[in-house]
Amino acid sequence: MILIVDSGSTKTDWISVDNDGKILFSTQTLGLNPQVLSSAILKERIINNFDLYQNREQVTHLYFYGAGCGVESPQLRIRKVFNEIFKKADISIKEDTYAAVYAASKPGEKSIVCILGTGSNCTYFDGKNIEQRVDSLGYVLMDEASGNFFGKQLIRSYYFNEMPNNLAKEFEKEYDLSPDTIKENIYRRENPNTYLASFSRFLIKHKDSSPFQEIIK
Repeated sequence: MILIVDSGSTKTDWISVDNDGKILFSTQTLGLNPQVLSSAILKERIINNFDLYQNREQVTHLYFYGAGCGVESPQLRIRKVFNEIFKKADISIKEDTYAAVYAASKPGEKSIVCILGTGSNCTYFDGKNIEQRVDSLGYVLMDEASGNFFGKQLIRSYYFNEMPNNLAKEFEKEYDLSPDTIKENIYRRENPNTYLASFSRFLIKHKDSSPFQEIIK
């Protein structure tokens, strides 16, 4: 049994195939970003999935493409978790950009491939190899145009009184905007990037308004 996994910070898609490429099952878990989650939480999110736990002994190969796996230490953390669960599997771990390149580019075709989700990334594919010209430093310093980036802009716009009054009132109705709640979610709880990205739905909903057009541009 082969598992192919595409993981962001918000959700993770799993598909199982046999050696002939026939789909055995597909499932979904919460995101498995090892840069923002502890090993215990990563493990819990996997073993709580019935399909994955039930078939863990049958997995021979696992190909994981995940957000937060562009540097060595997070890769080692999630590899250790996989080794504890899928004990018989040959495991390959790469950042999610590789999955995007494999899905969007033809072999031998030069391209620039981008990912937009909770986070964002961009890479150059020379037709054979991936060249990451700028290393990602995560949601605090980078991730322009991602969900968490827009979430930060909305919260700042609200707190600096730059958001139009009618939108600010609606924003207050849809979200708990108390300073304690925001700081608790950003600085103390897991997945602060996913929390920030949850605010971006409001921007999408009102994307035609002039101030939000400026944020998007």
